[in-house]
Amino acid sequence: MRSLNDTHHLDSTPEANSAICWIAIAILSVITVVGIMAGLGKILNLLFPAATFVVGIVLYQRNPVMFLGYNWWIWCLTALVRRLADFRSGFTDPSPILLAPYLVTSITLYTFLRHLPQAKRLGGLPFYLAAAGVMYGCLIGLVNRGQAFAVIRGTLDWLVPLPFGFYLLVNWKLYPAFRQNIYRVFTWLVIGMSVYGIVQFTALPEWDRFWLVQSEFFAAGNSETEEGIRVWSTMQSGEPFAAFMAGALLVLLISPLATSVPASILGYISFLLALVRSGWLGWAAGMLTLVSSLKAKFQMRLLAIALVLFVAVIPITTMEQFSGQIIARLESFSNVEDDYSARVRQETFNTQIDAALTSVLGNGIGRETWDSNLLAMLFFLGWIGSLLYTSGFILLLLEGFTNTNIRLDPFVGITRAVAMTTIIRIPVNGSLLASSGLFFWGFLALTIAATKYYKNQQSERLVHHYYLPELSPSCDP
Repeated sequence: MRSLNDTHHLDSTPEANSAICWIAIAILSVITVVGIMAGLGKILNLLFPAATFVVGIVLYQRNPVMFLGYNWWIWCLTALVRRLADFRSGFTDPSPILLAPYLVTSITLYTFLRHLPQAKRLGGLPFYLAAAGVMYGCLIGLVNRGQAFAVIRGTLDWLVPLPFGFYLLVNWKLYPAFRQNIYRVFTWLVIGMSVYGIVQFTALPEWDRFWLVQSEFFAAGNSETEEGIRVWSTMQSGEPFAAFMAGALLVLLISPLATSVPASILGYISFLLALVRSGWLGWAAGMLTLVSSLKAKFQMRLLAIALVLFVAVIPITTMEQFSGQIIARLESFSNVEDDYSARVRQETFNTQIDAALTSVLGNGIGRETWDSNLLAMLFFLGWIGSLLYTSGFILLLLEGFTNTNIRLDPFVGITRAVAMTTIIRIPVNGSLLASSGLFFWGFLALTIAATKYYKNQQSERLVHHYYLPELSPSCDP
């Protein structure tokens, strides 16, 4: 396999590489649609993750920018593919289809391992420290638990955001293209996921109803009466959906694309219908971070856009079919003690924190889940793995928030704001894992990539100013 840095030296032209990538994506789309329509879900269980992985390799080798966008699409749509496949062919649990996004993102492990000797010089030390902590938890899990599949599956949740972030950092020269790709991909994802989410809330599709019943996922609402439905759209549950929307809607606030405003209006409606308080808190924390990081002219533009969205969204959400659950959920912020889910989380944290703090070696990564990322880290990684992981976390946080001062590029402010949407949720859910973890490790990596890119641009301008005159005809001997 070629390294990502070799992609610019492929024999094919960029246009040919893009064409090949689009053909690969089209073939994957046809295979998926035909498999679902023909009721070949059992075949898709294996074919879909394998095909997404192969397409990912093609994009990784030929077009790193398209590979970035492809990652986000696969993370956001795979759970829906699983539900559609199961609806026609029977429920499968655990579903191999859900491995697809992990397989695609894990392709970046090649870049991660290839650059290991240059980790410190490339600025990758935070990622490698965190990865060392995760691998420690994986090894302890394999020794203590003896359930290889559960341990490896859990390890992927912790691990895949790390090489993904490093991939973006190493390819800092592509920062402008990455930025434009995120604007475009997030706009269309927000439109598609929001429309689907609103439909899901108003008229629950049969495949979603089937999945709710078979998986016994009662947290999403009553599948029989459709009462209390909490939107999870195309994703696996409400929390990852809300985590994605919290970050994506912040990106759309400064997007130069004309479609970003209607996308945002739809996005905020579905985001509110998800009824995920931690997602709302994450968005609020990100918004405060964004406003404080922008220059005055960008702040005024941001406030103007926010006002337009407020005027457009509020009347819609006050409609009878939407308002009841949204208002009740908002009111729960002022009376958290009487909220069942909040009370259970608090009680779990209070009863388990002492045991977690005394878990020196840790139990290793396994099947069980914890609402709090902090509890999960201490139980799974122990003090040894947690110190390694936290060291990487803190190093990246410090570098992303202190070593960059590029106020003329509002996207740099967005990268920090999106990272903040995950940081604020660490005590209450697994915000550093899987798709949510991509926001912290990936977007702070883009912050540092922007720093490198603009420093390089400045150096090139200085070289042009001081040295290129010597190459003029009048200077020739």
